[in-house]
Amino acid sequence: MISLEEHIQSINHSREQRNDFAHLILDNTELLPELLQICARVNEEISCRASWGLEFLCKKNLTAILPHLDQLVDLVPKVYKHPAVRPMAKIYEYLILAYYKAKKPEVRQHLTQTHREKITETCFDWMITDQKVAPQAYSMTSLYLLGTEFDWVHPELKITLENNYNSGSAAYKARSRMILKKLR
Repeated sequence: MISLEEHIQSINHSREQRNDFAHLILDNTELLPELLQICARVNEEISCRASWGLEFLCKKNLTAILPHLDQLVDLVPKVYKHPAVRPMAKIYEYLILAYYKAKKPEVRQHLTQTHREKITETCFDWMITDQKVAPQAYSMTSLYLLGTEFDWVHPELKITLENNYNSGSAAYKARSRMILKKLR
């Protein structure tokens, strides 16, 4: 049997392979801490591949990550390579949507106020640093919902979106307009 690391090295970005990988982890949830440790090797390319797999896992079964939220929210701010930042931002969006919109009880039970505050901080970091549009778009959605709980978020988000609007890509502007309309 090959190791988790060898398995990760062999996957590519195809949906089929990421899906197979997600099922491998779901069938062997004891591998999740090791997967997070590999994601934490942020200077190595394997971290990006592991992050793709983690995102697909969360898309398939978000509750699998819930016992590991402390490790996840400590890890994510350290991630800096775009191929790893994008899936981490998407995982945050999944968590926030499940917490605020779907109001999933298991997510509401595990995603503490401290977790939500750390997610808020990281999402704002992605909004004000040089990131591609996907993490920023996912962050906009997350921050909008977080702002329904934390009073200071909506005014800061509005300022950030207005300040960055003119220099943003077409996709950034489209998501920005949608969020700004909700904020008005």
